[in-house]
Amino acid sequence: MKKILLTIFIGATALSNAQIVIGNAIGTAAVKTSVLLEFPANQNKGLILPYVRTLPATPAEGTLLLDATDPTKARIKYYNGAWVDLSGQDSNITSTLATQPTAAQVSEFPSAKVIVGAKSSTANGVLVLESTTKSMVLPIVADVQNIPSPSPGMMVYVNKAGAKRLAVYNGSKWSFWKP
Repeated sequence: MKKILLTIFIGATALSNAQIVIGNAIGTAAVKTSVLLEFPANQNKGLILPYVRTLPATPAEGTLLLDATDPTKARIKYYNGAWVDLSGQDSNITSTLATQPTAAQVSEFPSAKVIVGAKSSTANGVLVLESTTKSMVLPIVADVQNIPSPSPGMMVYVNKAGAKRLAVYNGSKWSFWKP
């Protein structure tokens, strides 16, 4: 009997598809079959990108981060074969970095990562969403002005009539990208 139950459990596990919803059990996507990671709507919270003091030598395409190689000129960037600036202007995050640990203060594990959507990935990153058919749904807000204390590196989707767009905060200013 134990073998039968174990076989059924392993079979069900192998055939199951999972999705992660952070913040509640509902999320925002009406159809869940193409979503790996999502957040609830209208929580006035965002996703905070990693602050890096040294740009990665071999980033995977699609990498997003807050470039703090010069803390007085911080910018949100993504990698698509070359680094692309999403901020449009510099931000001084020196005081924010003063509260963040340096590599010398923590024991870093360069190969440590969380992979969602696959058993393994060759991509370098802290959180790797690995799928050819599924995506992440960003935290959705009605207006960035409703976020009480945005952090440098914050990213949200603004779902506002006539102004639906991606918004990124570099520590001093929001920048907006229309779909």
